[in-house]
Amino acid sequence: MKFQPSLLLPLACALIYVIAALAVKRASAFGVGVWRTSFLSNWAIALIFLPVWIWHGALFPHLADYWRPAITALLFFGGQAFTFLALSRGDVSVTTPVMGTKVILVALFSSLLRVGVVPLRWWIAAALSTLAIALLHFGEGARRRNVGETVFLAFCSATSFSLGDVLLQKWLPIWGMNNYLPPMFLIVGLLSFAYVPFFSAPLRALNAAAWRWVAPGAVLMALNNAGVVLALVLVGSATVVNIIYSVRGLFSVLVVWTIGHWFASEEKHLGGSILRLRFVGATLMVAAIVLVLV
Repeated sequence: MKFQPSLLLPLACALIYVIAALAVKRASAFGVGVWRTSFLSNWAIALIFLPVWIWHGALFPHLADYWRPAITALLFFGGQAFTFLALSRGDVSVTTPVMGTKVILVALFSSLLRVGVVPLRWWIAAALSTLAIALLHFGEGARRRNVGETVFLAFCSATSFSLGDVLLQKWLPIWGMNNYLPPMFLIVGLLSFAYVPFFSAPLRALNAAAWRWVAPGAVLMALNNAGVVLALVLVGSATVVNIIYSVRGLFSVLVVWTIGHWFASEEKHLGGSILRLRFVGATLMVAAIVLVLV
């Protein structure tokens, strides 16, 4: 595929995601909780797109067809919930590389839904990704840090987001971006009210120290998700976008290793052997990305 400037968007989103994930992880130390964080992030992205619908979209063009954005909203909602659950249970340097399997899942769903085909080299890439996930389980202290549970939750997130991306690529051209994305994310925001009964305390109970981390974390996560969706529109290929976006697996390990202490992250102190194994796992995922891209 020839280089185009829009391919830089998922690359930027990959880095934004890692910073957002570290901020969200830090916010959890102040008792913010996964549900309040997810609620804030989902409403942030809904408010980002709502003006687009009001100013440029056609409000309620065909009410009977809103099942399409509703399905993609439900998948996005599920992927977001599993992401925050994974971050609350385990390390960023585990969660993010596992979510790199999204690129393989997008290829598989594209093939199943006849949006594309899966060549042999993509199956090889899937094997490399599986090996990368296995490496994330090795190392001293893995059980203490709930690696198995974190991997499972992150994989569920990748699966939900992947199916949503493929369906978005299939259905969005029928509606157009201005008519599809705003109602989709508004539905995500409305679904987020299901989190309210699980709040440990009302949002107004958060202190200034907690807001200092959860606010930028939620906004950056919303910008990350909005950027990925816009990249799907501009590039026109969910597979290509997710290939590039999967570099966040490598970014997560590098960022934790270099500036993780800025976020009071304890992952840097896990020990050199564990982070090296995670780095190798992330590198294997990058190799899988290259196989799919060439």
